[in-house]
Amino acid sequence: MATVLSVLAAEDYTIAREVLQRGFAVLFFIAFLSAWNQFPALLGEHGLTPAPRFIAATTADQAPSLFRWKRFTYSDRRLRIVCGIGMVTAATVVAGIPQAGPAWTTIPVFLLMWWLYFSISSIGQRFYGFGWESLLLEAGFLVGFLGSHEVAPSLLMIGFLRWFVVRVEFGAGMIKMRGDSSWRDLTAMDYHHQTQPMPGPFSRRAHLMPVWWHRGETLGSHVVQLIAPWLLFLPQPIASFAAAAIIITQLALVVSGNYAWLNWATILLAFAGISDSFFAWIVGGPWPGWGLSGLPGAEVAGASASTGALGSSQAFPLWWAILVTAFVVWQCVLSVPALRNLFSPGQLMNAGFNRWGLGNAYGAFGSMTESRDEIIIEGSLDPEATMDSGGWRPYAFKGKPGDVDRRSPIVAPYHLRLDWLMWFAALGDYRQAWFYRLLERIGSGDEQIRTQLGPDPFDGRAPALIRVRVFTYRYATGEERRQARREGAPRPWWVRSNPRTMVEPTDLRDR
Repeated sequence: MATVLSVLAAEDYTIAREVLQRGFAVLFFIAFLSAWNQFPALLGEHGLTPAPRFIAATTADQAPSLFRWKRFTYSDRRLRIVCGIGMVTAATVVAGIPQAGPAWTTIPVFLLMWWLYFSISSIGQRFYGFGWESLLLEAGFLVGFLGSHEVAPSLLMIGFLRWFVVRVEFGAGMIKMRGDSSWRDLTAMDYHHQTQPMPGPFSRRAHLMPVWWHRGETLGSHVVQLIAPWLLFLPQPIASFAAAAIIITQLALVVSGNYAWLNWATILLAFAGISDSFFAWIVGGPWPGWGLSGLPGAEVAGASASTGALGSSQAFPLWWAILVTAFVVWQCVLSVPALRNLFSPGQLMNAGFNRWGLGNAYGAFGSMTESRDEIIIEGSLDPEATMDSGGWRPYAFKGKPGDVDRRSPIVAPYHLRLDWLMWFAALGDYRQAWFYRLLERIGSGDEQIRTQLGPDPFDGRAPALIRVRVFTYRYATGEERRQARREGAPRPWWVRSNPRTMVEPTDLRDR
């Protein structure tokens, strides 16, 4: 029995456990903070698509949520109570408090964060319809079962988290290969940096790189997403090198765009493939206080870490082994539909197969857009203004492109939900209720919706008229920026053209 328990104990993954648990706690904190700041304006009692109305129109089977409890029906105040509890709970994990208790103490803490955020996400409608929501929730449901410091991480849990990486990365790679010919002919990255939903400050430089660079980016993406995840199941140090490749490519995406916590969550999951021994080899010796204490650097590179942070494999009791084994078996059963989906010609992207969002299918960018359109909402204080008259001022958003002279900001891992939906609206998704209500709220000078936008061009006053135009945007070239500097003009970040009218000048003050 002792031999069996020692096999189930992954004592060489104590650092991975710290990164996974504390890292996902940080992401939960950010997710709750995002909901605190944005949910009331977008989905609250007086939001663009009010959650109380959605709850009344759906059932608990369709959207399970704490806010369906009769004694805790939705209000903006209760939403913020939930967010506050979630942030405090996440902070305790970051500080390592639950990890200092008995083996099981991390489980209820992570399940609490999961349930609170699940209760928010399930009623979040279009504003929460992103793959990284289910990614965070599913990971949060899992990582508590890595246990506290009292026990060694479970090898079964480490293996299952690697399977999670396969679902995320291999699923994304397959959806690309099946979805768009530009991924197959290696031209996808010719467009990606310029047309992605939320560019960052380095996206322009990435877009202006030479063609051979973009071909290498696309090919490298295929190698890492289609091959590296499976290498996680090979012996060390191959698994660690595969995990490092995934982490490096995800960091490149962090630098070149803003995808909320999608890349960071994938990075954290990839740490399930990196052993303490590999960390020690990278830094030339053991990390102070984290695993492998006392082993000389020369020996660490090939060590099995039989004396990790816990001291020995005896800290893996039978009851804990049974609990974790049963949990992993249950999760494997829930993952069967996702496994079938990976190899299905009709592969689904970011799909769930049960009401609790466990065992999901993941993926991104199954199709590429080759040009960028931006919706620009403008107001005028002149009630007689026409399309051709002056005095129109644009409403700026916090993250999405608008002002052609403005450098794209760093936003992630925070998520600007309204900005993201504006990208989808420009692709044709504007025919939804939330978009027309947004125009009405902006046109009426609504204070709540102004908190989701950039600086108010009218200092809180409602515009007499509002109009909406669409432009085609592209990055300014280096020569265009140099020419502007020679002329004493601001150096443009974007160049826009092809203006089209979406909404004629309209008075929305009384709506």
